Amino acid sequence: MRRTLVFIPKRCYSPLPVDPLARFKTISQTSKAPKVLITGSLGQLGRGLNSVYKYMYGAECVTMSDIVKVPSDAHDVSSANYQFLDILNQSAIEEAVVNRNIDTIVHFSALLSAVGEQNVPLALQVNCRGVENVLQVAMRHKLKVFIPSTIGAFGPTTPRDDTPDLTIQVPTTIYGVSKVYAERLGEYYNHRFGVDFRSLRFPGIISATKPGGGTTDYAIQIFYDALEKGSHTCYLRPDTSLPMMYDTDCMASVVQFLSADNSQLKRRVYNVTGFSFTPEQIAGAIRKVMPNFQIDYKICETRQAIADSWPRSLDDSGARNDWGWNPEYGLDETVQVMFALLQREIAQKKGEGGEKQVTTA
Repeated sequence: MRRTLVFIPKRCYSPLPVDPLARFKTISQTSKAPKVLITGSLGQLGRGLNSVYKYMYGAECVTMSDIVKVPSDAHDVSSANYQFLDILNQSAIEEAVVNRNIDTIVHFSALLSAVGEQNVPLALQVNCRGVENVLQVAMRHKLKVFIPSTIGAFGPTTPRDDTPDLTIQVPTTIYGVSKVYAERLGEYYNHRFGVDFRSLRFPGIISATKPGGGTTDYAIQIFYDALEKGSHTCYLRPDTSLPMMYDTDCMASVVQFLSADNSQLKRRVYNVTGFSFTPEQIAGAIRKVMPNFQIDYKICETRQAIADSWPRSLDDSGARNDWGWNPEYGLDETVQVMFALLQREIAQKKGEGGEKQVTTA
């Protein structure tokens, strides 16, 4: 029987929000329940947003879709609100919109930065043709559309500190190029056809979901490695600073942005962020709760080059001023909640692998 060492961190004293769901409760009480179709919904962001919308308005308000069979352990996904959907098939998207009475599409389907560099033709199809199909359907059926963008939409000629909403965008990855295309095409459909297109440029998102091929994914893997091994080998340099945001803040930004009245919006694309840190800094935050945690480095030149072309921090004052964006989680709060969530996940699987628990505090 395989045995896994599980390290139990000592208590972290950083205060968490008194009620992390308060924002969602407030919005649900003051806005009409949408009928949302989420593409790419079995990924990191899709499953989180599905849970939030179900909490706010009930399971009937969300239709999840993806191009794979639902995993057997996906207890947050029911057959009633899930369907197979290929976003390269415009007719299939339209059929789902009509049959499910959809009024909002949240389009998460995309190949991420590192994965996209390995398969450029597929990235072009998924990240560009998929956006075209979604916007066409939205135009015909007068839908609201949210398509996330990313810090990858910037590039090495962009100001890297406090990067503003409006600036130079010359990305050097196919992921970034496709996201700039999505931003500009969405703005065009808004201007030309009146489509209610909205987009947020996300930093790296930290959640208790296994990484999916992004350059910032070390900031998730580091927690799994800390609990399972007590150490992490990072593929970025120790001084590589990147903007990040905790998952609950990310979900809140989407829900709040989509519920904002059009009169509040001065643009269709905004930056949002939580906090910036380096691998060295997150390792230091982890040591506050796990003093024996170790980190070493084996640099991936591809990912390092991508990270070096991205902002070190974002200016999201536009979102704060226009529609009241305000993150609640900093680095220490994120470390605390990530350990709590992953420990619970490990405890649920305890009987499967015969884990042996070892405390470090």
